[in-house]
Amino acid sequence: MNGVRRVEVLVVGAGPAGLAAAARLAASGAGRVEVLDRDQRAGGAPRSCAHGGFGTWLHPLTGPAYARLLIRAAVRAGAVVRTGVAALDWAGPLTLTTAGPGGPETVEAGAVVLATGARERPRAARLVPGTRPAGVYTTGELQQAVHLYGQRVGTRAVVVGAEDVSYAAADTVRASGADVVAMVTELPRAATSPARALDARLRHRIPLLTGGTVAELLGHGRLSGVRVRHRDGRTAVLPCDTVVFTGDFVPDHELARTGTLLPDPGTGGPAVDGGLRTSRPGVFAVGSVLHPAESAATAAREGAHAAGAVRAWLADGRWPDSVPLVAEGPLRWIAPHRVAPGDRHGGYVLRGALPPTRPVLLVTQDGRLLHRARPALLPNARHRAWAPDLTLSAHWTHRVDPGGGPVRVTAG
Repeated sequence: MNGVRRVEVLVVGAGPAGLAAAARLAASGAGRVEVLDRDQRAGGAPRSCAHGGFGTWLHPLTGPAYARLLIRAAVRAGAVVRTGVAALDWAGPLTLTTAGPGGPETVEAGAVVLATGARERPRAARLVPGTRPAGVYTTGELQQAVHLYGQRVGTRAVVVGAEDVSYAAADTVRASGADVVAMVTELPRAATSPARALDARLRHRIPLLTGGTVAELLGHGRLSGVRVRHRDGRTAVLPCDTVVFTGDFVPDHELARTGTLLPDPGTGGPAVDGGLRTSRPGVFAVGSVLHPAESAATAAREGAHAAGAVRAWLADGRWPDSVPLVAEGPLRWIAPHRVAPGDRHGGYVLRGALPPTRPVLLVTQDGRLLHRARPALLPNARHRAWAPDLTLSAHWTHRVDPGGGPVRVTAG
């Protein structure tokens, strides 16, 4: 093993969050900023998303173009981007062991930024029984096979899910030359915009089977069909040679777990405060590892925001005390997950099963009311009435007592 190498900032993950953080830090003169990614190419998920919807309204981009833009910005700012290098484990509070083309290495940093992203649960994690045939994908695997490697995935596909990512998967299936036999979701309706659902049903003639789950995979060697169980117990077999499991994202949090960083029970990712500081001084976390899976633009904004806190840590070595931030009642989770007095950032994201009329959110600590507000729906969550994403401002954080109990957010 090579000796210990020193950098000022080590960013793990070359997706939108990691690249944006690296670009901002390198441009501000933070010293040697290095980005590691286990994939052979940087850019994260957008590089395999051939569809549009990235960039800005004035400069719309496809996923690969957006990824190239982020990579160029980081490199031009002075950051070093190393691909094909995996961060394996912690060798110290701010030291990681890595493995890459040059062999194993130990890297010590002044600050570590975890931008490891999120992944979809594969078939095994969803506990779908049956045989183990070829032709089973997640959205990420499908997009890489089709858009990065030009592979043909099959002729007849079933897409499991009916979210935005599910419809993107259906588009990728059709781009590969295959037909989408059906989309299957356990929800009562599509979890995307009405226009997108209508376009898939009418223009592309893709049936949407609601209230159903894929109960079994069939076939030996190659998938021959899926057994769908409806809510009333009836089952039916859909003949197909490809199935794509979409959505159900979980944070890619192995490094956070092995580093014993305090987790957030709601999201499964590491708990952070408004500066995106974790429970270990000098370690930050940004992007979808915190609350999977938000847009690439949201991840990039978080990366850029974290740069300020990283610079402050490098300058004075202070790590503010924070208290847990707990979402209660119908609210499933809130991010960031901890709050320090005076936290200043773009606001909190909440997810929960709320009634159609938006309730008032009450923020309290030890029975003391800190804030009262009616939250706003995030634009991409208006169709998700069963679990919408909402925003809550951070204007009340100066009222938090760092020595008090957890801050609670409830729907009143």
